[in-house]
Amino acid sequence: MGWEPIVLQSKEGLALLNGTQFMCAFGLWCLVQAQRLADQADMICALSLDAYDGRPEPFTKEVHQIRPHAGQIASATRIRECLEGSELTARHKEHVQDPYSFRCAPQVHGATRDCIEYVSRVMTTEMNSATDNPTIFPALDKIVSAGNFHGQPLALALDFLAIAVAELGSISERRTNQLVLGKRGLPPFLVARPGLNSGFMIPQYTAASIVSRNKQLCTPCCVDSIDSSQAQEDHVSMGANSALKCFSVVNNVRQVLAIELFNAAQALEFRRPSQTSARLEQLVAEFRKHVPFIEEDTTMYPHLHKADNFLKDGWHFN
Repeated sequence: MGWEPIVLQSKEGLALLNGTQFMCAFGLWCLVQAQRLADQADMICALSLDAYDGRPEPFTKEVHQIRPHAGQIASATRIRECLEGSELTARHKEHVQDPYSFRCAPQVHGATRDCIEYVSRVMTTEMNSATDNPTIFPALDKIVSAGNFHGQPLALALDFLAIAVAELGSISERRTNQLVLGKRGLPPFLVARPGLNSGFMIPQYTAASIVSRNKQLCTPCCVDSIDSSQAQEDHVSMGANSALKCFSVVNNVRQVLAIELFNAAQALEFRRPSQTSARLEQLVAEFRKHVPFIEEDTTMYPHLHKADNFLKDGWHFN
């Protein structure tokens, strides 16, 4: 890129090492990815709902106006907009209610969105802050040994973000499970001949395993302080651990959402010739350029990787 190496001046080496730069950098990456996952989760949920022959009423505008959490309203609006014009949504339903993983999606996804908004405020403040030590105020001719290097604001925020993003994966896996149960006119494990083929059984296993791993990763790091340096550093944030853990959770959840998309696209084909919305049909058409409809048992992991890469590459979910 033609960049020249930075030549450090007095104290700048310490400033690069002694603040919250590491956890802030990881945290910002996690935040951007979490924002993307929240958008992807809403759209994939809408596709799963139509493939499952779910009801649209839980996403009605008035329902969310009487519990006006901003994230909940945003998720309900996105899901509702994704379903506009769907033949499947409009047709008569035999059932009265859907499982929680469908009809409570705005409340769960929305709570994650609210957490993301909180973390965004924390990260914005942090990346515009001076966090090294000692703190120098040239205009005041002061050098102050203080504690701006302490990572507690980030540690708390990133532990919170990991928990919130993990819930996108938890509820996604439950929707995947509903799709393979053989209900609502769908074949067991989403294959035409389930007795001879295990179909989408193993992808659901994979999603369940990843979700269970995330439960372990969501143990907060910020409550695990231990002293060092002859008890001079007697309370630490463990914020770097929070950041690394959050990084793992974010990557894991993307894989879980990719598995839901894989299942939902498969399930939709059993509803043909009925169509979902134009927006969701476009999503499926783009996805099919990478991942095929599964007719019979095959090696699944290459398709799972391609589904994951589809989300990683950030196909237009806005």
